[in-house]
Parts: sequence; structure tokens; C-alpha cells
Amino acid sequence: MMDEARAVLRNLYGYNDFRGEQTAAIEATLADRDALVIMPTGGGKSLCYQIPSLVREGVGIVVSPLIALMEDQVSALQQLGVEAEFLNSTLSLQQQSAISQRLRDGDIKLLYVAPERLLQPATLALLENLDIALFAVDEAHCVSQWGHDFRQDYLGLGQLKQRFPDIPLIALTATADGRTRAEIVERLQLHQPEVLIGGFDRPNIRYLVSPKQDARRQLLRFLQGHAGEAGIVYCMSRNKTESTSDWLSKQGYQALPYHAGLPAELRAHHQQRFLREEGIIIVATIAFGMGIDKPDVRFVAHLDLPKSVESYYQETGRAGRDGAPSEAWMVYGLQDVVRLGQMVDSSNLSDEMKRFERQKLNRLLGWCEVTRCRRKALLAYFDQEAPDECGNCDVCLSPPRTWDGTEAAQKLLSTIYRTGQRFGASHVIDVLLGKENEKVRQHGHETLSTFGIGQDRTASQWQSVLRQLLVQGYVFADAERFGALRLTEASRPLLRGDITLELREDVVEKVVRKGKSAVRRDIELSPADEVLWETLRECRKRLASEQNVPPYVIFHDSTLLQMVELKPTSKNEMADISGVGQAKLDRFGQAFIDAIEQSFMSMDASVSNEEME
Repeated sequence: MMDEARAVLRNLYGYNDFRGEQTAAIEATLADRDALVIMPTGGGKSLCYQIPSLVREGVGIVVSPLIALMEDQVSALQQLGVEAEFLNSTLSLQQQSAISQRLRDGDIKLLYVAPERLLQPATLALLENLDIALFAVDEAHCVSQWGHDFRQDYLGLGQLKQRFPDIPLIALTATADGRTRAEIVERLQLHQPEVLIGGFDRPNIRYLVSPKQDARRQLLRFLQGHAGEAGIVYCMSRNKTESTSDWLSKQGYQALPYHAGLPAELRAHHQQRFLREEGIIIVATIAFGMGIDKPDVRFVAHLDLPKSVESYYQETGRAGRDGAPSEAWMVYGLQDVVRLGQMVDSSNLSDEMKRFERQKLNRLLGWCEVTRCRRKALLAYFDQEAPDECGNCDVCLSPPRTWDGTEAAQKLLSTIYRTGQRFGASHVIDVLLGKENEKVRQHGHETLSTFGIGQDRTASQWQSVLRQLLVQGYVFADAERFGALRLTEASRPLLRGDITLELREDVVEKVVRKGKSAVRRDIELSPADEVLWETLRECRKRLASEQNVPPYVIFHDSTLLQMVELKPTSKNEMADISGVGQAKLDRFGQAFIDAIEQSFMSMDASVSNEEME
């Protein structure tokens, strides 16, 4: 059956070889075995269940958490000529009834459905009367309370193995540590699954992390290197999402907000614009992004810290799915550290879960402060090896300087202690700086021995010291006392001078200005090829508009670049281009051949005119 799977890959999808763990995942499913596939964003997880569904008898049932993701994948499959559909709340009762009948008639090969819809008695009854090829649970980390995006609707999916014990089930996600993997296997009741873990490295993504100084100004400097490019800016709150989007629009960017509080129609409209237009920036909470299949997102920016390394990796992985150079940029500050810690401490989670969430947050904070290769530290979190220096992160490109922060830390810790461990960061720093304001006088803190002993540093420098003491566990912000700073047991030897402390020096990040560009590419094109490139993009845009799909559903940029390089002028030559399967060759091949020939004619006419002159 693998020969048939390879034929589908070549003839339908237009690719010659499987990548990474795709072969093993497909082999397991074709052999009626369950599988758990951990594969990074952009690694081709969808082929692991799409191709077996097409090869096996019956319909493949894909559990997907988001309506937008279902519609995107079904649209792409239909462009390939695959009989694919989805069942969700956007369909009328008449449409749902028609799809149910097509399922009973065996006319559908892939059906996408949300977990809550799948578990409805009527849906389960329908499935029990179908010939089912496999079940695929996408974004499977959502089933785990130890994962970074737990969803209650996923908990009932264990019923699938109870009701359909002989049908293979494949669970897929981009990130899952050992504890999360074990819970996925348990909750989905996978039977001796093949556990396949792909490489997590995304070498095309440059990681850039800076202390937060003036976040908006820093973001603006970063965006100067991404003029005309698509990207995502993540914010923690809905209000910040909207205010940042408005502000970016006033700066001349095409920015749109996205969060769960917006009307569903507006969210859908903004997402469609992001998928189908060029140069759109989505400013979003984490409600946006899961399963987004747009390949040419050139940057992901975080104005606030996410809650874990897993969340960060998942969100930044939405950049550069096409393999072209992309950037993951983030600023973080003292308030992020305090606020996220307070959110964990004041949540309704069990004590064990609070400790676990705290540990994950601390691992992310520790990663932000690293002084060695950032990619190596990121991959180490997922138990994977990496070169000592990647050459494509801020630490490798501009190694940070460190300084002996022992004395500064002792001053700050002493001030926290002498003010009674009852105050937040701003008051403690005011005492250090010798600011005789009303609050300081109210508590008599101008009489303390530590009053004014920190005037050798600025407020922002003291915030940096405190941030690093919080990250390294010498201090914690007590949520039950409104964020009051308190010393930990680890601070004792530091205060006594038994140990020394190296701190990272905060610097303002450098910005490389780049000209306007609609696409970031690894290769430079000649002037003639640049004309052909734009001609092909216009052709793709026109076809996408006619088909009412995003341009990348027609062909990815990488496929167009191969057309520029090879300049096919027949369908036989076009068939050799990676990403051109038989269905797309039949539907779109001639249009692109005509565009190539038109470009040739334009160049010939231009040369003739020059000769006449």
C-alpha cells in the first residue's frame, strides 16, 4: 500500500518524496496501527492522515478544533479534486443533511468535524453506519490538562476507540513533552501506538528577544524590516489587541484585530483578509493561529510573554511555513513576569497544577535570559540536540554582555526586606532611588538605611535587576498580597555574600532596515526573472480570486520560484515542478504556461524596441 501512497503523493500533491516522520506515520496507519505524531508546524502533519484516507477504503474522519482550519483544509483538498467536506455550525440544516447522505453513499473521502459535533449522538450514530478508513485527531495536545492549550471538548474523544476499536487512530500535534504525550495516549485510549517525534528545529526562523523598554517604539523599529509582509502580533489582552491594531493602522500598516470577543462574522472576515491578501498584519490574542495554514507569514511578534515555552514555540511556528527566512521577535519586561505569575497563583487550578504552570513559566523566563545560543536552548527544552551556535538568533549574532550584579542584587534584596516585603516593584525602586514621594513618606521609608543607595542606576536598570532576580528565583511576587515582593530561601546566601551573581546587561536591539518587499526569498532574481515572478504572482492572484481561495492554495511561492527558474512551456515540463500534481496541472497548468510565454513576448518586444532606438 505504500507504493500506492507514494503514487498519491506524486500524482495528486506533486511531491516526489515524503519528509521526516511522514513515511512511518503513514505506514503505521495503513497497517491498522494507532500512532502519535509530534511534528513541528509546517512539517506536513496533514499528509500523515490525508494520504492514508485516500488509499484506504472508506472515509477518513478528521477531528479539528477550529472552523477556519476545517474550511481552509477542505478548500485546499477540493482544489486537488478530492471529495472532502466538513460538518460544523456554519452549514444550514439542508447542507448538513446533504453531506450526511453523501457520506452514506460513500461519496466523501475526508470529513472534517469539531470534537463537540463528533460526540453528538446523531453524529456517532451516522459514523457507525459508515465504512471508516481512520480517525485523525489534530491538535491532540488539546486533550491534555498538562498541555499548553487544554480544551474540555477533547476529553470525550476516548469514546472513539471504545466504539470503533478496530479502526486506526492517529493523533497529531506540533508540541508535547513526555507528560503530555503520555496523557494523549491515555485519554485517547491509543493501543500500543507508534510514537513518532520529528525534529523541532526551524532553521529558517531567526529568534530575537529583547527587554521591554518602549514596546510600541520597539515594534515599529522591528516592522521597518518587514514592509509589505504578512505577520502576526500577539498581545495578552483583548483591549491591547484592539489599541495596538488601531495604532499600527495610524502608522500606515494594514493591521486588523482578532480576539474571541469580536463578533464571529468580523473575526472570520479579518481572518479571510489575512489569508487572501498580501501585507496584512493580524494583531491577536492566542485565539488566533491554531492550524492557520498560510505559508508566507514572514514574522511573528510578541508584545507580551506567552505562558510557556510550548505556547511560544507553537505561536512562533506560524512564521515561515514555506521554509523562507522569517523572524520571531519578542519583548518582555518586569510587569510581564509579575502579571503572569499572579495569573497562575490566583487561578482556580489545583496546587499541583499551579506548581506545574509556574515551572513552565519559569522555564520560558529562563530561556529569555540565556546568554548562549537561543536555538540550542529552545531545542534542549524538547530534548533535542542542536549545534553550539546556530548563527541565526540574537545571542549568536550579538552575544550579550554580563556584569557582576552581586552588590546591586544585595541592595535590592535588602530594600525589599527593610520595607517589610509588603510592596510592589515601583515602590521598592522608588526607595532605592531616594524618591521622597507621598507613599514613601507615608510609610516612613525615607528613614531606612537603604533609602537612596541605588542612585547609581536608573529605574529601568533596577527593573532589569529585579526581573532577573524574579526569573532566577531569589524573589517572588505574592499574588495573595497584590504582587508584594518577597524574598525566597535562595536569597539568603546571596545577601550574606556566600555566592556571586552574574546578570545580563540589557541593550537596545539594533534594527536592520530593509526595502519594501512582498516576499522574502533566499535567492536573488535577475531583472527579467523579477518581471516573470510578478507575472506569475498576478496569474495566481487572478485564479485564486476566481476560485474564491487564498493564493497559496493554488501554488506556494516555492512552486512559483521553480517556475521562474525552469520556465516550463509545456504541461510535460510543468509536471516536473514540485507542488504541481495532476489535478492542478489539468486545472491551472496552461494558465501559468501562458503567463510564462506572455512574459517572454514582453521581454522580446522590449529588446526589439531598444534595438530600434
